[in-house]
Amino acid sequence: MDMRSRISAALKDAMKNKEAERLSTLRLINAAIKDRDIAARGDGEESAVTDDVVLGILGKMVKQRQESARAYEEGGRLELAEKERSEIEVIEDFLPRQLDADEVDAAISAAIAEVGAEGLRDMGNVMAALKAKYTGQMDFGKAGPMVKDRLN
Repeated sequence: MDMRSRISAALKDAMKNKEAERLSTLRLINAAIKDRDIAARGDGEESAVTDDVVLGILGKMVKQRQESARAYEEGGRLELAEKERSEIEVIEDFLPRQLDADEVDAAISAAIAEVGAEGLRDMGNVMAALKAKYTGQMDFGKAGPMVKDRLN
């Protein structure tokens, strides 16, 4: 089942079960995907966004909510921080399992070997290989510096 189907099924279940918070978050996910569809059509692309693009959208949504929750906590707005965290839980239901530190390390080693990277100029190729295989499973903002350290 593709990502859109899973999200639509979850949306219908949330409506049937009268889960207002979950329903609200699922509607936000759908809106973000439709926005990307519209942007792709504007760029002349015919096909709808792929599951990889949807995973990227979901990852970005999680990151945004983590930042918002942190800001709310610093501002003493704990109820809003909790709302952001509950949205993160709903979004993460659709993301694949995140790799732990050892798995990320192994994935970086494998990508460097696969690409045959020898120096920093090959960093883009290594990151592209990681993104092709592990979209939604690792934080590329943290993986980038790790790759850079390995290639120095």
